[in-house]
Amino acid sequence: MCGRYAATLPPEMLVELFRLVNSIEMPPRYNITPTQPIAVVWQQNGRRTIQLVRWGFVPGWVKDPREFSLLINARSETMAEKPSFRTAVKNARCIVPASGYFEWMTGEDGKKQPYYITMADDSPMLFAGLYSQWAGPNGEEVDTALIVTVGAVLEMATIHDRMPAILNGPAAVEDWLDTAEVGVKQAEQLMLPLPAELLKYHPVSKAVGSTKADGPDLIRPLSPEEMAENASSRPPRPRKQASGGGQGSLF
Repeated sequence: MCGRYAATLPPEMLVELFRLVNSIEMPPRYNITPTQPIAVVWQQNGRRTIQLVRWGFVPGWVKDPREFSLLINARSETMAEKPSFRTAVKNARCIVPASGYFEWMTGEDGKKQPYYITMADDSPMLFAGLYSQWAGPNGEEVDTALIVTVGAVLEMATIHDRMPAILNGPAAVEDWLDTAEVGVKQAEQLMLPLPAELLKYHPVSKAVGSTKADGPDLIRPLSPEEMAENASSRPPRPRKQASGGGQGSLF
């Protein structure tokens, strides 16, 4: 799954990359967690915009989001079949721009070590996402989104068996966002794990396990000495979500 990621891309880079008609000011964020605001790109009536939405998908048919499970990921293999996602796969696909993401590898001794995973050439990561524009009976509105995941390629599977669906190339971006012309079956074919040679990863501090932690030190590679020290410490326990039960541990 993908339960933590970083987004440090400058707004002007996103405007150029996606040909956006708007821009939003966003400070660099190094430890984005579920329920927080995230930036997503979607296309409506041929216009691409970037929006701030809540990370935690709420389908339009939900009566009370506070009583609905926290959905931060959708499996690509079943997203078109699940009642929560099938309408969004058809009509509400988006992209979640990122710099990299975190996963925790469980060692033979049962201890967990976080890794930071990025593109090998340091280019932006473009996660396939789904969004929903929920409207309540009293006029309240909440825009939400999630990240689509795929099975990890063999090398990446040594860290975790799932990974974000990362769109590979301009054509994939065009097709994923074009819900008017590109149907579900064609969109599903874009959901492939990137080849391992296009990615790189390194161990990072267990401090990333805290939802309160942020800053560039969280993505800095650990030295061998720090790895030894890190291995002897216990990772911080993720805070329980105040609402939206069903997510449990973020990792």
